[in-house]
Amino acid sequence: MLDKLNIRRRGRSLNQAHKVALAGAATLGAAALAFSAAPSQADTTTSEAAAPAPVKFSSEPIKDVKASVTDQLADDSLKVQAIAARKQAAAQAAAKQKAEAAAKKAAAVRKAQAARKAKAAAARSAQRPKMAPVAAGKTYGDNLNGWIREALDIMDRHNIPGSYSGLHRNIMRESSGNPNAINGWDINAVNGIPSKGLLQVIPPTFEAYRVAGTSANIYDPVANIVAAANYAADKYGSIDNVNSAY
Repeated sequence: MLDKLNIRRRGRSLNQAHKVALAGAATLGAAALAFSAAPSQADTTTSEAAAPAPVKFSSEPIKDVKASVTDQLADDSLKVQAIAARKQAAAQAAAKQKAEAAAKKAAAVRKAQAARKAKAAAARSAQRPKMAPVAAGKTYGDNLNGWIREALDIMDRHNIPGSYSGLHRNIMRESSGNPNAINGWDINAVNGIPSKGLLQVIPPTFEAYRVAGTSANIYDPVANIVAAANYAADKYGSIDNVNSAY
């Protein structure tokens, strides 16, 4: 009897423990189910975010995109060309200004040289001795001696220095006394302006140094001597100082 009662009690107590355990498990299961069913903050935020609007595609072709890009590139190209043109114009202007300055400087140098030359020539002329006028009616022979003496008288009147011996020496070296002599081989001949006459004067020199009142013919012996002596006086101080080609 006692054993049966104990067995029944033990059974009842086990049934109550089982019930408590089952009730606790049921409570935990419900809580877990409720926790899993309730969204978290992150889930709530995600679920509440607005869905992106659907993308709409148009069947119409895109216009003016290529044209606008091309126009922009064209504008940039024009700007680059304009900058390059301005730089080139500035360089050309600077080069022109430099050339003009160089030309002005060269002209000033030439002018100063001409002024110095004129001053030196005037000084030499002032230093030449004054000669008495030649008596009127004087005659000269038509030969080398007569030509030299007539030239010396003209040279005296124009304050051109030179002596008989100086003229004669240079005449014999240059032309051997031939008033029609002409040099056809030297550099002047190569340049088309051969030396001519007793003292072998080139035409430009003869024209520049010919003395007024003498013949304009370069082969005229007296005119040729006087022009050559005038040139030698300007370049060397006197025909007497010339002992070679001049």
